[in-house]
Amino acid sequence: MKDNFNKGLVLTSLGSFWWGFIGVIYFEYVSFIGHTELVVHRCLWTAMMLIITTSFLSKWNIFLKVSSNLKNLFYLFISGALIFINWAVWIYAVATNRIIDASFGYFIMPIISVMLGYVFFKEQLNKKRIFSILLVLISILILIIFNLKSLPWVGIIVALSWAFYNLVRKKINVDTDIGLLIESLFIFPFALVVFYFIIRSGFNDFSISKPGLSFFLILAGPMTVIPLFLYVRGVELIGLGPTGMIFYITPTLQFILGFFYYNEDFSLVKFVSFIIIWIAVIIYLKDLYETN
Repeated sequence: MKDNFNKGLVLTSLGSFWWGFIGVIYFEYVSFIGHTELVVHRCLWTAMMLIITTSFLSKWNIFLKVSSNLKNLFYLFISGALIFINWAVWIYAVATNRIIDASFGYFIMPIISVMLGYVFFKEQLNKKRIFSILLVLISILILIIFNLKSLPWVGIIVALSWAFYNLVRKKINVDTDIGLLIESLFIFPFALVVFYFIIRSGFNDFSISKPGLSFFLILAGPMTVIPLFLYVRGVELIGLGPTGMIFYITPTLQFILGFFYYNEDFSLVKFVSFIIIWIAVIIYLKDLYETN
C-alpha cells in the first residue's frame, strides 16, 4: 500500500511538473509559428498519439463500447469543444506572454470546480470552502474594477473551460485516454480543414523541407498525452485529494517561469489579486487535507 502511494505521488508530481515546466518551455519555444498552427498541431498529433496508445494497449474494444453509446458521444462532443477551447486559449497565452494570466486560471480552477460540484451535483460545502469561493470571486472583482484593460480573461477562460470539462466528464464513466481519443477525433476534422487552409495560403511552418521543426511540432502530441497519463495514473493510486494538492505544482511553476524567466508584466493590482487567490488556495488545501 505504501509503495503504491509513493508511486502515485511520484507519477502525479511528474505529470504536474511536466504541465507546469516542460510543457510551457516546449510550447513557448515553438510559438513563433503562430498560435493558430500550433493549436492545430496539438489537436492533430494528440489524436494520432492516442490512436497509437490505444492500439498498443489493445483498448479498441473499450473504444467501440464507449462510442456505441449516444449519451457518451454527446457528452464527449461537449467536453471535446471545452478542451479545445482550453488548449487554444492556453497556447495563445504562452504565445503572447500571458503565462502568468494562464497560471491564475489553474490556481482558481479547483475552487471553481468545488462551486460547480455544489451547483450541479449538490455536493456539500463547508464554511472554509465557501470562504475560498468568495475570495476567488473577490479577486476577480478587484481585477475587473481596478484593472479592466488587463483583466486576465485568458486565465478565467482557462479556469472555466477546464472546470466545466471536468464537470461534463464526471457525467459519464469513461477511461480518461479513451474519452480524450474520442474528443480528439471530434476535433480532428476541423483541425485538418484549418491546416489545409494554412498550407494553401503558404503560411505553414510544418513541411518536408523543415524536418527538424516538423519533428518538434509532432511532439505536441506526446507533450499533451504523456503528462495526462502520468497524472491520471497517480489519481488511480492515491486518489483525488492528494493529487488535487500536488496539482498546484503546475500553476506555481507557470507563474515562476512567467515572472522570473519570461519577464512578464505583473502589476500591483494583479499582485494583490494573486495574494487573495493564494490565501483561498491555502484555505482550500488545508480543508482538503483535513477532510481526506
